[in-house]
Amino acid sequence: MPGIPLLDWPTQDLRTAAINYIHARQTFASVGEKPADLTLTIKAWLAVRSQDSYYYRLHLESALGPSGKPPIKSYLAEKETVGSNVRWVTASDQTPIEEAVQAALDDLLSQIEADYLLYRNGPR
Repeated sequence: MPGIPLLDWPTQDLRTAAINYIHARQTFASVGEKPADLTLTIKAWLAVRSQDSYYYRLHLESALGPSGKPPIKSYLAEKETVGSNVRWVTASDQTPIEEAVQAALDDLLSQIEADYLLYRNGPR
């Protein structure tokens, strides 16, 4: 739409949010960007659409497994949040995007935790 700035969502924002969330949740013994025994790969897509309000849909495709080997299992999480009915600056995107990220990561980590027995003995 004319006059509305493009969506600004840097990759580093998702990376930082995911690392901080996973660290706080304590699903894994340690979390970081460097290679480890297990590697969680997350691919993300963010879509914004407008009807009566702005809707933010976050789609995560993830895989977890031993570093340098094929993943043990893949995961999918998708969440949608509702923003305001007007969007004048990209700052108005921040809260609904944060909510979508939180909900999607909650779902993703719940799935991984349910598969604890697949990973408890360490990499194969």
